[in-house]
Amino acid sequence: MSRGEPRRRPVVDAMSSELLAGLQLDELRSYRHRLEAEEDRVSYWRRLVHARLDLLAAESASDHPLSVDDLVRILGDTGTGGTRRALVSIRAADPLPELPELASMWGDEIDPRDPDQVADAVERLTAAEQQLTTYRRALHERIDEATAELITRYRANPSAALTLIPEG
Repeated sequence: MSRGEPRRRPVVDAMSSELLAGLQLDELRSYRHRLEAEEDRVSYWRRLVHARLDLLAAESASDHPLSVDDLVRILGDTGTGGTRRALVSIRAADPLPELPELASMWGDEIDPRDPDQVADAVERLTAAEQQLTTYRRALHERIDEATAELITRYRANPSAALTLIPEG
């Protein structure tokens, strides 16, 4: 969970969803799986945006080209001093979301000594990050709703959970 994001509802508060009640159990599981895959992609894109923002800040503050050691320090740290160690299941070749600001950010040359170029890039990246965060929050709400629906179904029929265990 990122800074400033509301805490997600605990599973003990799980309630059935009227919107998902019509789905068969396998359809519900598939729906939740697709949502989680999309959330993985969005989280990956957000990390790329954050990395680009971190690089812009470092390049702007530096009086020399960044070294490999600089890059390791910049991209390896989080703002809180922790390290980024998220397991990412997304391949780098996966397409970016339909956000025009992101598509141009990877190909645009930005002079780190030009405050106007840096400010413009930071503004566009920040807007893209906000869009991704809003989208990610909506995905979390839907994932939580699907999870709650699964929990209520498993509570009502615990043997339904056993269909997940492969026979063999």
